[in-house]
Amino acid sequence: MRNESLQGISAMLLSVGAFALMDAGLKQLSEHYSPMQVSCLRGAASLPFILLPIAIRKEWHSLRPVRWGLHLARGVLGVIMMATFVYAVSVLSLANTYAIVLCAPLFVTALSVPLLGEHVGWRRWVVILTGLAGVLTMLRPSGENLITLGGIAAVICALTYALSVIAIRVLARTDTTASTVVWLMLMLTVFSGVLALREWRPVREQDLLWILWVGLIGAAGQYFVTLAFRKSSPSVVAPFEYTALLWAVALDWLIWSTLPDRRTLLGGSIVIASGLYLIFREHSRGRGAAGRAHGSPAR
Repeated sequence: MRNESLQGISAMLLSVGAFALMDAGLKQLSEHYSPMQVSCLRGAASLPFILLPIAIRKEWHSLRPVRWGLHLARGVLGVIMMATFVYAVSVLSLANTYAIVLCAPLFVTALSVPLLGEHVGWRRWVVILTGLAGVLTMLRPSGENLITLGGIAAVICALTYALSVIAIRVLARTDTTASTVVWLMLMLTVFSGVLALREWRPVREQDLLWILWVGLIGAAGQYFVTLAFRKSSPSVVAPFEYTALLWAVALDWLIWSTLPDRRTLLGGSIVIASGLYLIFREHSRGRGAAGRAHGSPAR
């Protein structure tokens, strides 16, 4: 059991690193292409790598969807989530975007009450409100330019991420992991592509390697995050998702020579502390249950 927990933690750390490197590629692509086109390219580039192991094992039957309506809803959420994230990183640093998006677990917990009928006690509501106060700290709701469009986009990304997590929890009762991931990527590619047609730009030759990178490293991240949640309980591996902020700070410094300001670090610390407390509460309330209000939707 201890060995499996270590494997799960290692897989989560690898997935977080992979997704951070993928997001750096998305930020590079966002400098020339619209958010919708970047979303389409991300989905199309990852599909071959996701389908390859299914083809090798000849498990095409695992792709059969059961809850079509929920898959469709996740597809729409995925488009919004990816487009708002790409827009956010196009105008904000990776660290600033991550610090806001990491409030998603708080949204998951809050939304699980009306959507899943779960009970959330007053302590967790206090933690949720504290975490959202951390988000407001980063959004700077005072003075001129009250709230930036990039900040709003990051909040919408976190909200759609949370809704996607809740959808996954319902889909897990009837649909396979392969079905959940592949149909999301396919819908992301098609829906984003259609919406991007009016402002579609020809793909530049120098961007082909970035697109290949996003597809390969994104598929690797999806593999490792799935492995992490299979090898160990969510309450063990989920806290390591917050190392994403460290990756973002490092990549911002190495590639774009920028660092987050004190207000972002303060707000991000509040958000992360709130999320970690929620994980601890869920772990202490039911040690063997997979009951943490957090998930791993495909990105």
